[in-house]
Amino acid sequence: MSVYVSEQLRKTVTQRAKHLCEYCLFHEEDALNTFHIEHIIPLKHNGKTILSNLAYACPFCNNFKGTNIGTYLNNDQVFVPLYHPRQDIWSEHFFLSGFIIEPLTKIGEASINILCLNEEKRLLERSLLQEIGRYPGVGFEDIVDLKG
Repeated sequence: MSVYVSEQLRKTVTQRAKHLCEYCLFHEEDALNTFHIEHIIPLKHNGKTILSNLAYACPFCNNFKGTNIGTYLNNDQVFVPLYHPRQDIWSEHFFLSGFIIEPLTKIGEASINILCLNEEKRLLERSLLQEIGRYPGVGFEDIVDLKG
């Protein structure tokens, strides 16, 4: 298992995502920090460094996700996986209520919780960007209904 992501693979992942975080729809041009090529299934869980297991993620989503692949919600004893950008369709698990990302499913709820998608500072940043027409990021319509 290699953690090295070639420049060509990095470019392909970035272009496929339209330069947006595939979790929170934040555009890289609006970020102060460099976006990450993220292993959807982490190496720790036998994920591979291949196109079908890589996503484009802002530093916040990537860092909050860490090596998590799912969680337990509330007192439910059922394990719920996190949103998988290559297998799931964003708009089936989330919807935007202004700048707030709302869950439509347990996968959406689990992902919102683990990735802290609606943390106060993140909401403030998205609300300011939305006021100037920058959130959701340009091209988001193309990725919210995409798999691949």
